[in-house]
Amino acid sequence: MTTLSDVVDLLHGWYPPATADSWDAVGLVAGDPADPVAKVMFAVDPTYDVAREAADWGADLLVVHHPLFLKPVHGVAATTPKGRTLATLSRAGCALLSAHTNADQAVGGVSEAMATALGLSDQAPILPAPAEPRDKLTTFVPLADAEAVRSALGAAGAGRIGDYDQASFSASGQGRFRPLAGANPAIGAVGEPEVVEEERIEVVLPRSRRTAVVRALLAAHPYEEPAWDLTELADAGLATTGTGRIGTVPEQTLRSFAESVARALPQTAHGVRVAGDPERVVRRVALCGGAGDFLLDTVRRSDADVYVTSDLRHHPASEFLEQDGPALVDVAHWAAEWTWLPVVEARLRAALGDTVETRVSVAVTDPWTFRP
Repeated sequence: MTTLSDVVDLLHGWYPPATADSWDAVGLVAGDPADPVAKVMFAVDPTYDVAREAADWGADLLVVHHPLFLKPVHGVAATTPKGRTLATLSRAGCALLSAHTNADQAVGGVSEAMATALGLSDQAPILPAPAEPRDKLTTFVPLADAEAVRSALGAAGAGRIGDYDQASFSASGQGRFRPLAGANPAIGAVGEPEVVEEERIEVVLPRSRRTAVVRALLAAHPYEEPAWDLTELADAGLATTGTGRIGTVPEQTLRSFAESVARALPQTAHGVRVAGDPERVVRRVALCGGAGDFLLDTVRRSDADVYVTSDLRHHPASEFLEQDGPALVDVAHWAAEWTWLPVVEARLRAALGDTVETRVSVAVTDPWTFRP
């Protein structure tokens, strides 16, 4: 039996809530983690109509991109739109989970799904996510005590690199010192120069574990005054996660590219708007799922020929074009983010197999309904 907790753990593993923006509200909104889950539906918006669709289908969990409660509320009475949505889901025994900005930046997330739908190759984040700050600790230990010190450092949180732990580097050498009056040396005698065969041990560690690792070193090291140094490591900017995506498409005109965007995305009344010379050559494409005008300055400094995003405002777009930036393609917010739903659905089905039935809502929740 698959439980709600099982599904939440998978989703949170792919789209960690800790990576969401500080203002965001993501994660499990309603539901008992111990409840069984046999049907999961995916949608962009937790609207009343989407909740009705989930309830009518018999979904046990509705996974949405946009949070139901992004701003604080003082009640969820069914007389309000959000309360009506929650009441509909609750009566049907359907849990609700939101993956918003934590899904935007992730591998297999919203911007990557949109980039794949538009045919971008060689994808990379426009703004790579900053790596967790890391340090490197170096110390020198008598050969007989090296393994004990390595084990203590690992137990304190050092030596974890990706899917590996207990990672370290060692090299042999000689340590030299002379204990002075008042010293209580573990090796040698006061006033006598000493030469000891030692191992140089180097480990990396999360900066958040710095104090714990240094304390573990001092506790495990046999010397009264061990030699050690700590180096703060620079972020190389190689993260595969991050904001937006930039990549390459076969060379074509802006008109041809815009037409391919219109074909790739679900149809909406908003449609696709383009700013730029229709005959401009397009090869490098930058994009951001959802509202992306906050990236305009970054995109202008890139090698992109065109920027695809949603909710572009008049003045920022005009000023961007006046600075000879890339062309702009403005698409419906809902349509851009809908491209993620089949991706996360397939990911869940691959992880859980036939134990869970899935469905992607095709209800168009874009607020614009027609053009006169």
